[in-house]
Amino acid sequence: MISRIDHISLAVKNDNFSKAYDFFTKILGATKGSHGRDKYLKYYWEILRFGDLSRIELIKPLGEGSFLSNFLKKREGVHHINLETPDIERTRKMLEEKGIPYFDYRVLGDAWKELFIHPRDAFGVLIQIAEFNPDDWLAPSDLMEKGKKWMVSKKNNKYELTFKHPGGGKVSFDMDKEEINKLISDLKNLIDV
Repeated sequence: MISRIDHISLAVKNDNFSKAYDFFTKILGATKGSHGRDKYLKYYWEILRFGDLSRIELIKPLGEGSFLSNFLKKREGVHHINLETPDIERTRKMLEEKGIPYFDYRVLGDAWKELFIHPRDAFGVLIQIAEFNPDDWLAPSDLMEKGKKWMVSKKNNKYELTFKHPGGGKVSFDMDKEEINKLISDLKNLIDV
């Protein structure tokens, strides 16, 4: 039903946005992902990722009438947690069957389908459940070459094994020659069974 946590979204006031961005990128080492503006809800979002493709989203209002205005009057901080689902309709039906209320069900073409569970129904946290292709929301440098599921490269006396990550993008492992030979042996044994 739920594939994984995609990101944690942090609401930040406009005058603190660059400080928050610098904190996560310059101090904690996050790298820039995708970003955009939502003219309807009047906010800007930016995805920042960490080494294993853990992600946070910084969001800030874009003028009067932003959906973030009331939230930011009280505090800055965690706004919502985004959970990825492979099938929003199935998730929606399950919530209805279990009597879990949701709101703001929206289908924005094939790119994004979402709904929300209010904090009063989710133990104090706003939950966003969405169906989407994770690769659509990552920087090109985070993506595997189209059609590939793995890559192997050599740097000095180390080998890098890179796989397509199920949450979008790629994940890499540094291995020495002994580990590579063990992996080859394990794969051969598996195939020969």
